[in-house]
Amino acid sequence: MNEDSLLELVLNASHVVQGVMLILLLMSIFAWAVIFAKAYQLRKARLEAQEFDDLFWGTPELTQLFHIVEGETKQQYGNAVIFEAGFKEFVRLKQQGVTHSNDLINGTERAMKVAFSKQIERLENRTPFLATVGSSAPYIGLFGTVWGVMHAFSSLGDIQNATLAAVAPGISEALIATAMGLFAAIPAVIAYNRLTVKADKVITQYENFAEGLLTIIQRQAHTQESRQD
Repeated sequence: MNEDSLLELVLNASHVVQGVMLILLLMSIFAWAVIFAKAYQLRKARLEAQEFDDLFWGTPELTQLFHIVEGETKQQYGNAVIFEAGFKEFVRLKQQGVTHSNDLINGTERAMKVAFSKQIERLENRTPFLATVGSSAPYIGLFGTVWGVMHAFSSLGDIQNATLAAVAPGISEALIATAMGLFAAIPAVIAYNRLTVKADKVITQYENFAEGLLTIIQRQAHTQESRQD
């Protein structure tokens, strides 16, 4: 089948089947846009997390690192946001006169969890759309196919001598809807699985960093408490 005959089948399809094809085409376009955008975002997030992790362990004083983060003019993401939220809360509690180590640690941990949850939400944003496309596109295409086959067979009622040549074009145009559904669904499912794995790896980087930061905060909190005693 050449491109001209394929285009002719699409143009000659019923309005319902054409509507299904249009929906599937839009779903495919949006899915590919999400795939490229999320792939770029996750790659950037992974590199930023590694870069800040190196800066964190290479800076001797957390106060110095906090001033560096605060002085950044660009929008911060990932480990930088988690660090800023946690350390800012730690400093605020100390300025309020909180000296008990458990109170300092719990307050810092809560602030870090809020920042951590926001970063996870940012990483996972729009990814479920790919799962929706992967699960629904084949059924939408199948609906178009069933409708097209029904339309093709119903048109045979006006023909006295029904032949395969008479019904084949209608069935062919109907099957295009199923093909488009699979064309939209297969890349979306593959991309969803791949992006989910990459997002989990970045989230693991965030978790490891948060654990390391909390360990240092605990050490400083216990040191301050022992000095008060």
